[in-house]
Amino acid sequence: MKEYILCAAIHNPEDRDDAGYPLIYCGHRHCNVLWQSKKVSRRPSHQGFLTNAGRFVDRKEGLEIAIKANQVDETKLGNPIIGLFSEDLY
Repeated sequence: MKEYILCAAIHNPEDRDDAGYPLIYCGHRHCNVLWQSKKVSRRPSHQGFLTNAGRFVDRKEGLEIAIKANQVDETKLGNPIIGLFSEDLY
């Protein structure tokens, strides 16, 4: 199975579910995720993506996955040094 980016996601390691795992909030873009709840972390280091394999990845790994999956046009990336932005996908 080829891994690809499903959606923008923000994990909040301080906020845990009933099983003790960090909560991951997902949405079309990061701004949509931030609107979901006051509990969503606003820290840029917590922003990343959810993959079809169910993994949360940071922006840099997200960019690597999106490039391999042909999900982005490398000539039109927002800031490849920081990593993938949800706007790069659509």
